[in-house]
Amino acid sequence: KRQDMPIRSVILLHDNARPHTAALTREKLNKIYWSTLEHPPYSPDLSPCDYHMFGPLKEELGGHRFDDDEGVETFVRNWLQTRPDSFFDDG
Repeated sequence: KRQDMPIRSVILLHDNARPHTAALTREKLNKIYWSTLEHPPYSPDLSPCDYHMFGPLKEELGGHRFDDDEGVETFVRNWLQTRPDSFFDDG
């Protein structure tokens, strides 16, 4: 590709640091047709562990030992696949 040709269909996810949200940055991203995904504000009182899925998953993982990352990934995938649809709907 030519360097002066904009890349299409890009969605940029970044944090809310001032350089990322500055007007000049937003203008440049708009000029090259990049969309940005809004990042939620930092909230120290919210933790991913507070969400519906992580409590039951943490409980299920308790006491398990894994030899490698693949073992953890397989366990979590299997756990997710065995949850009923209502588990995700109720969350």
